[in-house]
Amino acid sequence: MSRSSTKPSPRSAKEIRERFLSYFQERGHALVASSSLVPADDPTLLFTNAGMVQFKDFFAGVRPAPYEMAVSCQRCVRAGGKHNDLENVGFTPRHHTLFEMLGNFSFGAYFKREAIRYAWEFLTSELGIDKERLWVTVFAGEEGIPSDEEAFAIWTQEMGVPAERVQRLGSKENFWAMGDTGPCGPCSEIHFDRGPQYDPHGVTQSTPADDTGRYVEVWNLVFMQFNRQENGEYKPLPKPAIDTGMGLERIAMALMGLPSNYETDAFMPLIDKIASGVSKEYRQDDADDVSMRVVADHARSTAFLIADGVLPSNEGRGYVLRRIMRRAIRHGDRLGYKEAFFHRVCEEVVRQMEDIYPQLQQQKRTIVEAVQREEERFRNTLDRGLKLLEEEMAQLQKQGATEIPGEVLFRLYDTHGFPPDLTRVIGAEHGFTSDEQGFERCMKEQQESGQASWKGADTHHQEIYQEVLKEVGPTVFLGYEAEAAPSTIRALVVQGERVAKATQGQTLTVFVEQTPFYGESGGQVGDQGMILTESGAIRITDTQKPLPDLFAHTGEVVEGVVELGQNATLEVDHGRRSEIRRNHSATHLLHWSLRKHLGEHVRQAGSLVSSDRLRFDFAHYEAITPEEIRQIEQDVNLLIRENAPTKTEVVGFEEAKKAGAMALFGEKYGDAVRMVRIGPTLELCGGTHVQRSGDIGQLRVISEQGIQAGVRRIEAITGTAADQQSRDWFEQLQMLSGMLRCRVEEVPERIEKMQQQLKSLQKEVDRLKVKAAQAGQNQSDPLSQAQDIAGIKVLSLRTELDDPKAIRDLADQFLARLKSGVVILGGAQKDKAALCVMVSKDLQTRLQAGKIVGPLASLLGGKGGGRPDMAQGGGPDVARLDEVIEQAPQQLAQMLQG
Repeated sequence: MSRSSTKPSPRSAKEIRERFLSYFQERGHALVASSSLVPADDPTLLFTNAGMVQFKDFFAGVRPAPYEMAVSCQRCVRAGGKHNDLENVGFTPRHHTLFEMLGNFSFGAYFKREAIRYAWEFLTSELGIDKERLWVTVFAGEEGIPSDEEAFAIWTQEMGVPAERVQRLGSKENFWAMGDTGPCGPCSEIHFDRGPQYDPHGVTQSTPADDTGRYVEVWNLVFMQFNRQENGEYKPLPKPAIDTGMGLERIAMALMGLPSNYETDAFMPLIDKIASGVSKEYRQDDADDVSMRVVADHARSTAFLIADGVLPSNEGRGYVLRRIMRRAIRHGDRLGYKEAFFHRVCEEVVRQMEDIYPQLQQQKRTIVEAVQREEERFRNTLDRGLKLLEEEMAQLQKQGATEIPGEVLFRLYDTHGFPPDLTRVIGAEHGFTSDEQGFERCMKEQQESGQASWKGADTHHQEIYQEVLKEVGPTVFLGYEAEAAPSTIRALVVQGERVAKATQGQTLTVFVEQTPFYGESGGQVGDQGMILTESGAIRITDTQKPLPDLFAHTGEVVEGVVELGQNATLEVDHGRRSEIRRNHSATHLLHWSLRKHLGEHVRQAGSLVSSDRLRFDFAHYEAITPEEIRQIEQDVNLLIRENAPTKTEVVGFEEAKKAGAMALFGEKYGDAVRMVRIGPTLELCGGTHVQRSGDIGQLRVISEQGIQAGVRRIEAITGTAADQQSRDWFEQLQMLSGMLRCRVEEVPERIEKMQQQLKSLQKEVDRLKVKAAQAGQNQSDPLSQAQDIAGIKVLSLRTELDDPKAIRDLADQFLARLKSGVVILGGAQKDKAALCVMVSKDLQTRLQAGKIVGPLASLLGGKGGGRPDMAQGGGPDVARLDEVIEQAPQQLAQMLQG
């Protein structure tokens, strides 16, 4: 290949990444770290799926950008929702669930000419790609929007690209919009010609528009120059912006002349590890190759998603992750992995990429444990799925059907996690085709439903919030220093509409210039209090942040009238704020103590900080022992007693990370962040805190439980609530000691002795009941009532016992005396009849207790089961118990005849 520069080409994806970031940094772009795969403050997205996601507020004008130009390498996932490549992964050379997006961005600093020049120069000079192998597309014009002649001219006249290699395409390929309204603009895509050998038709004169596979899009330049209005009109943006994206894996494939992304160094070490584990080689079998690619790709997305706080579950992001993992495990099983293996592949992902993404190493234990447990669970699911599929196919064969319905494919996949590709293969082996269209229809319906659930924000209210923010500007928060402050009412909203005034009894939302009220965020609930004007008063019941810089105070006018433009005094409920502060600071201490005692893998996975309690969710795979809880709580209280001062400092994000500050799951951080230090704890936090740790008073853990696979939850109380609980418990202990006539410290020992006595007395009662039943069953020997059924002695009796265990003991005694035979005993509690069946060992080849008790229990409206020698059951129909006991020998006779 001829080169456009003598500069040596990069030899790896890692080197391409480094060159890209350096190239743009040298040209004044701020290096911005990849954001989490979980988008912060964006309910419209399941996952971060493009480099521009973390900059959306800047492009939309919601917040000013802290830099004019930026460059990033963003980890992205496209699986689930609108952008879903999951089912294509493994079968095509360039589809992935996880990929890295290289991007440069301008927020008004430069536009088309510079963006095009940067892209062309980087590809041809920095990477040394032959200019003759690059094609370009521009927007052809559509729906009243003119063609992008400016971009066409820059490409052909300034960059020197021949006009025949600059194609004009429509809006589907070359126009980008953030949504139905808002910033949008034409695109210009750069395509790489892989050569005629990749054209399936052998056409040597094809173009990118022919979509033959010969050309691969490597870079997309988006020119955001319009603002689409609700009426469909396109107005020029005052500051046009640039958003570009280049897939790292694709450009590596193109640059190295490889047939697929999977041949690059981003994947081959993983594929080699997967192949060696089953003594196979890549490129020896097409079906095996697909499975190896699936496992390699899905291991990357799995490791990164778990590192970013997503864990497998049955809803939302966790459900998509579960599907990714199970698809990979299924393909591993197909390759020959019959025991847990996927966690080892994910470990290899960590090893390969931890230098670029250190959070992988930080969360390595969580990744490995989460994957291993999910695989063990899924291998059991596979067995169940196979059984269900066999049952479905048997029913279809009876009906004469030859196609597995799409609804069945979907149900097996959605409900039982059974992969559709496996259903198709097994179905084909049994002569069935699969209803692919029906399956796709069900998948589409589910995706649309999922998208609707993620787009939970009320569009009308969001428009009002955007409008208010543009008019009023960002709300100034004073709550770190003050609990009361003067301000001016700048907007009032009643029932979703902006109003000039609100009267007594009306519920409303108030927007002011500055506020001491904390808006709910970071797990901390919003403040309550009062807003007072010269003509009225509002009781504020909640404060939210519908947009990052906008505080919305919701409440009720409790006196007079409040009007737009009035001066007001805002007063936070001091007592409630104090309790919230205690709980928030205690959360930081609890997080530190959990990591100290359970391990560095512990990471916050959610929290609630309210006035009455704190709730802390964290990644951990084992139940915490009572002793561990005692130690965790004890260390927190030691820190409280040390009365360490709370120190806050606003620093750059990178500086905070270097200082060791913990960045928490689900939070969105800007360039400047607030560090909160309390004793040994150091976290990034925007919440309100106590002045010294001693102000917390004490912490009491009130519960600990698992809430999903790999996530535990602790609830605790502090301050007034903890003091009250301590008093309540001590009073209860005193009351118990009085009732037990012992000292407080002797209460546990006294209760233990009473429990032992109770057990002994219960045993004696059971023994006496059995003895009374034996005596009262019949003045003659009960065994005299045994019947001969086909040469087998069958004793079927109703007893006066009401305890299943006592009935079983009595049956055991009767069978011991019979030596050979069947004993059927019944007894009744208030609302349930109980049965016990025992069969002697010599008869168990002909009769089994479990099979006898089931039909009898069903006559009582219940069920039963057990072993061949002993089984129990029962049901709610107590009135039929005598009838069932009487009929039991006849039913046994029918079973013997059958």
